[in-house]
Amino acid sequence: MSKVKSPEDLNRSEKLLAFDRLLTIMDELRENCPWDRKQTLRSLRHLTIEETYELSDAILENDLEEVKKELGDIILHMIFYARIASEKNAFHIGDVLNTVAEKLIIRHPHIYGDTEVQNEEEVKQNWEKIKLKENGNQSVLSGVPKSLPALVKAMRIQEKARGVGFDWPDKDQVWDKVIEEMEEFLTASRSNDRQTMQSEFGDLLFSLVNYSRFVDINPEEALELTNKKFIGRFQHMEQAIRKDGKRIPELSLEELDSYWNKAKKG
Repeated sequence: MSKVKSPEDLNRSEKLLAFDRLLTIMDELRENCPWDRKQTLRSLRHLTIEETYELSDAILENDLEEVKKELGDIILHMIFYARIASEKNAFHIGDVLNTVAEKLIIRHPHIYGDTEVQNEEEVKQNWEKIKLKENGNQSVLSGVPKSLPALVKAMRIQEKARGVGFDWPDKDQVWDKVIEEMEEFLTASRSNDRQTMQSEFGDLLFSLVNYSRFVDINPEEALELTNKKFIGRFQHMEQAIRKDGKRIPELSLEELDSYWNKAKKG
C-alpha cells in the first residue's frame, strides 16, 4: 500500500492534474453513459442533498476516510452541475471557480485591502455588510435559503442579524427570554389552544437556538448527537429484550423503563 501524501508533499501541479482528470472523466461520462446523459440540474438536486447529509454524518463520526469519500462525491456533483450549465452556454467550471475566488477577495478586505479588523466578530460583521451591498440586496436576511431546514434556518437568521449589530447584549437576557417563551407556551398548553401552542412552541425553539449561540453550541449538531445517543441506547435495549426472549409490545412501560435504564448505564 502506498503512503498517503501529506498536503506539504502534494504539490500544486499534482492537485491540478487530479482535478483535470475528474473533469475529463465527467466529460466522458456525460457523453457516453446513458444515466449520466439523462441527468438534469433538477434530477441531481435530491442526490446532492443526500450526499451533503452523508458528509455531515462522516464529520460527526470523525471518520476522515469517509469524509474524503463524501467530499469526492460532492465535488463530482459540483462539476456535474457546471458541465450541464456549459451545455446550455450559461457558465462552465472555470466561471464557477473564478466567481467564488472573486467573492472571497471582495469579502476579505482585511486580507486583500486596507481594512483593519481586531477579531473574528469584526470579520463576520464586515462579511454581512459587504453581502448587503452586493446585487442590490434590500434585506440582511435575503441570503437565507428558503429551503433550509427550520432549525438551520433559525441559526442563519440569527447569525445574519447579529452581523449587523442586532443582537442581545448578554446571554442572561437571552435565557430570560427562553423562560418567558416557556411560560407562554405552558399557558397556551393549559388552554389547549392548538394554534397558539404551535406559535409559542416555535418561539421557544427560536429562543433556545438564540441562547445556543451565546454558549457556543451548534443546536443542529447537539440535537443530532442526542438523536444518535437515543438510537444507540434504544437498540441496546432492543437487543437486551430479545436476549431475554421477550418482545417490546408485550412489556409494560415500567419494564421498558427498567431495560432503558440498564441501556443508559451500558
